[in-house]
Parts: sequence; C-alpha cells; structure tokens
Amino acid sequence: MTLVRTVAVMANNVVHFAIHADDVERARRFYEAVFAWRFQAWGPPGFYNVDTCDADQPGIHGALHERAEQLAGSGMRGFTCTVAVDDLAATRERVLANGGSVQHPEMTIPTVGTHIGFLDTEGNEFAVMVYERPMFGA
Repeated sequence: MTLVRTVAVMANNVVHFAIHADDVERARRFYEAVFAWRFQAWGPPGFYNVDTCDADQPGIHGALHERAEQLAGSGMRGFTCTVAVDDLAATRERVLANGGSVQHPEMTIPTVGTHIGFLDTEGNEFAVMVYERPMFGA
C-alpha cells in the first residue's frame, strides 16, 4: 500500500525559489552535491526546475537559471522567493502602500499562473503568484 500525504497550504506561503547564477552548470553541480537536489531542464536553455525533496517529504519547488545581468560588484545575490496569493491586485496595493515597489510587471506564465515581482523596503526581490492549479505546495 502506498501512503500519499496531502498537505493543505494556505495563501501567503513561500512556494517557490529561484537561484540566479553566473554559471548555471557549475551551480547545478554544487546544489546536487551539497543537498542532493534534482534538476530537470525546462523552458529556455540553461533553465532548470529544482526538486528539493521527494513525494514522501514534499519540499519547496525551485528554479535555477542564468542571471539577467552578470554581477559586477552589485546585483541580485541570493534566492528569489515566490509567495502564493489569492489576489494579485490587492497584494500589489498592500506592497505599494507599505513602501515596496514593483520590480517586474504582472505577467502570465502559461500553465503555471500570473506573477508580479517586487522589491521590499530594503531592496530585496520577491514575487507573488496566483497559481492556475495546485502545484508546488500552493
């Protein structure tokens, strides 16, 4: 008998991260060796979906891709977390009302959902998404 665990997840949980890399293959090898994460090519060249766990221990879903700009003393360092929300417009209003700013305008990712990228009051990047269907724990 196979036991399938269903996890109820509320809106506003972090459900996705993105690792920005100068050398995607080097970064992939690093995370495979350090955490035993699994990578699956998806979408454009140099883009991977990241599985951090397995079916018995659902984990956060991620992506690994090339940086938009090579680092030259400044730029994105770290992971971009995506928070599942129920209402993009209301979330955008709250972000702006509390000192945040839009980093990337609303865009739809086919079969996934609609996404907005923001900067918080400290200049940290994060994203929110209304998912089209339950996925990645959302």
